[in-house]
Amino acid sequence: MEKYQEFLSEILISEESLKRRINELGEQISKDYANSSNLVLICILRGGVMFLTDLMRAIKIPHAIEFMAVESYGSGSRASSGQVRISHDLNTDIHDRDVILVEDIIDSGHTLSSVLELLSSRKPRSLQVCTLLDKFERREIEVFVKYVGFPILNKFVFGYGLDLDDLYRNLPFVGVVDEEKYKLVKSKQNE
Repeated sequence: MEKYQEFLSEILISEESLKRRINELGEQISKDYANSSNLVLICILRGGVMFLTDLMRAIKIPHAIEFMAVESYGSGSRASSGQVRISHDLNTDIHDRDVILVEDIIDSGHTLSSVLELLSSRKPRSLQVCTLLDKFERREIEVFVKYVGFPILNKFVFGYGLDLDDLYRNLPFVGVVDEEKYKLVKSKQNE
């Protein structure tokens, strides 16, 4: 038995549902940017990598990719501190380009708001957000998200790029953590 099954409460979004919805997002983005010759997808590392990889295959028009690493969560934390630090910035100038920021999950909006402010200051032609998961009920700062894979309730999730203590990003589905069972597993590991 895989270790994660000890604390997996439920599979929230199956591999099949992920594939289907990401293909739909790719089709919509391809239509929306059909006349763009300078589309760039900016992935927020590390959680967004799996989503970006599948999304870029689903987008049928030419586009570039870029990466940013943003730190705003402590280890094991579920809430943004509101303090954002860019630990890896873009290598590409986005001035006068069509930009889509690709996120794994949005909850409070603090991190996203800070990143959007920074990117806006670089004068892209357009700037939109595409997120796999949107925890809309946790929003503290209002941000416009044009492309949403799945709105979800306030559940502690992992898999498909989202980590749990830096593990389980490789799972092909999004699962919900049974927090009580997870605490027991962690306390056994620390004994």
